[in-house]
Amino acid sequence: MSHDHHDERPELTPAQISAALNPPPGRNGGDLVVETLQGLGATTVFGLPGQHALGMFDALRRSSLGYVGLRVENNAGFAADAYGRITGEVAPLLLSTGPGALTSLAALQEAAAASAPVLAISSQIPTAGLGGGRHGYLHELRDQKASFRDVVKSVHTVRTASQIPSAIAAAWESALTAPHGPVWIEIPEDVLTAETALPVVTAMDATPREVHARPELIAVAAHLLSNAQRPAIIAGGGVVRSDASGKLRALAEKTGAPVVTTYGGKGAFPWEHPLSLQSWIEDRHTTDFLEDADVLLVVGSGLGELSSNYRTFAPRGRVVQIEADAGKLEANHPALGIHADARDALSDLLDAITPREDPAAAERVTAVLGRVRDRIADQELTLEQHLLAAIRTALPDTSPNFWDMTILAYWAWAAFDARHPNTMHSAQGSGGLGYAFPAAIGAAAADRTKPVLAVSGDGGAMYSIAELATARQYDLPVTWLIVDDGGYGILREYMNDAFGETSATELSRPDFVALAESFGVPAVRTSPGTLADDLAAAFAQPGPSVVVLPALLRMFEPTHL
Repeated sequence: MSHDHHDERPELTPAQISAALNPPPGRNGGDLVVETLQGLGATTVFGLPGQHALGMFDALRRSSLGYVGLRVENNAGFAADAYGRITGEVAPLLLSTGPGALTSLAALQEAAAASAPVLAISSQIPTAGLGGGRHGYLHELRDQKASFRDVVKSVHTVRTASQIPSAIAAAWESALTAPHGPVWIEIPEDVLTAETALPVVTAMDATPREVHARPELIAVAAHLLSNAQRPAIIAGGGVVRSDASGKLRALAEKTGAPVVTTYGGKGAFPWEHPLSLQSWIEDRHTTDFLEDADVLLVVGSGLGELSSNYRTFAPRGRVVQIEADAGKLEANHPALGIHADARDALSDLLDAITPREDPAAAERVTAVLGRVRDRIADQELTLEQHLLAAIRTALPDTSPNFWDMTILAYWAWAAFDARHPNTMHSAQGSGGLGYAFPAAIGAAAADRTKPVLAVSGDGGAMYSIAELATARQYDLPVTWLIVDDGGYGILREYMNDAFGETSATELSRPDFVALAESFGVPAVRTSPGTLADDLAAAFAQPGPSVVVLPALLRMFEPTHL
């Protein structure tokens, strides 16, 4: 990629020079933060104010940035994560020092695992207190950055007002360089509140570096795929994030290679396509098929725990792995590792491969899916399959949907037809509870024109109840389906399987309908038979809504044990 654009210095007009020499009065370090964010293209910020961060929040008043304030910092992080996933743009997250900052850590871990571009900007204690001494400032940590360094992509420190624009631009570029991810900036309270005579921040450049595939590696991969007898493709979240589903489909059709999507790659390939193995990746029949491939193309996946059927997957053919995160290349299986953005590399491969015909490929796919279907049918789990079908019937095809760590979500990873890329998201990157509802709020803030679905269990829902106030305050079109089974359902199953009995999984819980209504959010108690109609009605009405489904669900039997 040419970097010539960095060399084009814009010439200032006399009016712009005059404006730079005579900045408006009453600006502070917080203004430099919001001016830089605006200059980089941000339109919406998430966060929660705190004493040390008030300079940033005061400056929001003087900006055109939209603000969505959540009630818990971790939920604000989940909302920013979803905004970043849905838009592909950087989601600024404004936080306070110490407890406020630390409360966001679990959300930033999920953003890192799922490659969501979140730009967290936290305040710090006053400059005089920095350096690890024990000064006794409110919220003081010996080294606040150290808590974030192992979680985020990059850490950026500001100690003077003039450092603010450059630090934010560097963090922005880091967040958007493939693989996307969360980044961390901290700015002392006195720097945020001190008046500044610096000119208004205008043109900012933070163009991310592109991660191109090396041509000699593409040549080898193209040769392998062109000459394969039984090629197959595993498509991960990198395909979705790089907007490469069209390239993936073209490559699959050109090579006759069946495609299975990981749980992070839901929607990357059409569910009903003749070459679609769907996403039954936690199934021995699928694992056997993939192991039998003589050339396996893994694109945008590190083949982690779930994507390798709990590490039972042992490919026998050549593996070609395209991955933007260099650390994931060959992390789990020997491969021809190609460090590249998925879209870019798939485009190069498409140009280089020789088309091959395989009339039997679709038949093999049909046979595998038939065996998967028979295995599930033997377990008599009709309720769970009915519920997924009801949700699919009610949910508009292009509506974003967010799933918490709950039994119905575990089903949805394998069995739900996402229909469109970048619509279905969950917290399976790091596996934390409480993701779905605040994430849905973030997606609705990005696009208010379509309803958004969140699915939680009653245990996960309790992490996010406070955000009913947020959904109501901003009148966001989020429908929250709470499956109430009186406890941590998936942990109940795990404990029963492992120990024969459960402990700490049973929960007292509120009347969710009455609770939602106390926030001014309309709510309804539904049943399996009325779920599709009740969801459709909720989606059709403006603003937030809650649908409560009392149901005890079961997981399908694992095949990896």
